[in-house]
Amino acid sequence: MTHDEGLIGYRGAQRDMLATGKANRVMTLSELPRSPSLQALGPCEHLDGEITVLNGDPYVSRVRGDGYVVEHGFDHGAIFIVWTRQAKWQDVAVPPSVRTYAELQSFIHDEAVRHGIDASQAFPFLMCGVPAELRWHINVDRTDGKPITRELFQKSKQSYVVEGEAVDIVGFYSERHAGIFISDYAPALDAARGDKNFIHIHFVSRTGAATGHIDDLRLDGRMTLRLPAAIAGEA
Repeated sequence: MTHDEGLIGYRGAQRDMLATGKANRVMTLSELPRSPSLQALGPCEHLDGEITVLNGDPYVSRVRGDGYVVEHGFDHGAIFIVWTRQAKWQDVAVPPSVRTYAELQSFIHDEAVRHGIDASQAFPFLMCGVPAELRWHINVDRTDGKPITRELFQKSKQSYVVEGEAVDIVGFYSERHAGIFISDYAPALDAARGDKNFIHIHFVSRTGAATGHIDDLRLDGRMTLRLPAAIAGEA
């Protein structure tokens, strides 16, 4: 079933994978609406890669050998996926005072409210510019054929770092979709202290092949946040 909530469409849920122990396909990219305003993200079926759709173009990264490959077709399946079609955006400079993942999450919320977006509802956002550092991963199946648990899911990731590289970021903010398309766990946050994760962010490098899921970041005033210019939209 497809769920449309204002600007957001989604199918599947991270918690379903953990409940069943399986990372099966719920949707193929070819089922998404083709549009240059399409933005989407999610993990590939069978824990084999990361899906990012930026401005209608898919970037699907998979670990292969000692590195990774990136494909651009629409014939890839997702365990869960969230998407939006949004043609008009409003740009907000991210100040140097916003440095960490937690500070960025708060900034996105506050700026959304300031620009008339109901932050109690899910909404998409984009970012562009040069982060000081991104820590990111690509899913790779390390379950040895066992049912997927939270521990095996965390193990099934190959981590990378990029520094000072121009990127585009596709993101979704929601306080209501933990365990669906927002992970209730984020390495950058301290769950023991009560920190909660409200964002799911992927990136595409402008200068290299890197693309995948962002776990943590460090900013230094060289990024721009892009918020939806209108509340109404079509997923």
